[in-house]
Amino acid sequence: MKTIPIRHIKDTLKEPSLLGDFTIRSLSELLDGKNMVHELHRHDFYFILFLKKGNGNHEIDFINYDVSDYSVFIIRPGQVHHLELRSDSIGFMIQFSPEFYYPIEKEPNILLQKASAKNYYKIDDISYTRLNVLLVSILNEYQNKPEEYEEVIKSNLRILFIELIRLRRVNSNEKPDNNDLYVQERLEEFLQLLEANISKEKQVSQYASMLSLSNYQLNAITKQTLGKTASELINEQIILESKRYLLATSNQVNQIAYHLGYEDVSYFIRFFKKHTSYSPESFRKKLK
Repeated sequence: MKTIPIRHIKDTLKEPSLLGDFTIRSLSELLDGKNMVHELHRHDFYFILFLKKGNGNHEIDFINYDVSDYSVFIIRPGQVHHLELRSDSIGFMIQFSPEFYYPIEKEPNILLQKASAKNYYKIDDISYTRLNVLLVSILNEYQNKPEEYEEVIKSNLRILFIELIRLRRVNSNEKPDNNDLYVQERLEEFLQLLEANISKEKQVSQYASMLSLSNYQLNAITKQTLGKTASELINEQIILESKRYLLATSNQVNQIAYHLGYEDVSYFIRFFKKHTSYSPESFRKKLK
């Protein structure tokens, strides 16, 4: 069975960081007068584009976005994306492994998770100017490597994520999140476990056990934060992973069903149709 190509952070770095894996590049330098085309693939790292000027197309988990001026794209590890970026685009590209950013303290991790919960941000020139100050600082620290440069980079990343969360709330009239840190932390752990284990584990009780929670506690957390049951989130992850393999590979439906842990292919087909209104083959023909 064919798998979706995975790009690894170490293959993209010009040089490794001392404490982890991180890179920032000016798009003008990176593109060097050429268009960028990334065929459909996954990363094992965070990939962020900050665009002052942009033109092209970006498909993230099968949602298409037009690349435009004053926009930000965040790809989480495991997500599938396809990128076409014109040679005259201006801005920055940041890539880093989770291990690079994740500090001992939990709160900064939650900031990253909140910011990256949204793949696309449309901003204005004033907002970009604020972000650009941080990005230039990060680039200078990365290139010159003064004393404690990695800590300065991480601090600036934290401010970047706070700025993005603020922009999201302003644009959507979203009120500040009053959920306590524990609830947010548990939710993010659950979502990460879903991404990593969905082909093997599909029961609420299995994830609750991995998190040392009861089924009731896990459902209370997902309802409080996302307004959905844990079972609904599990089903959504199954469908998303199914779509990834249907559209990113030429694997037969039975191969995809087996990969996702379904020995009964007909049951998988019924499940997929129930949640999408299409059979797997019809969905593939419609979207390809």
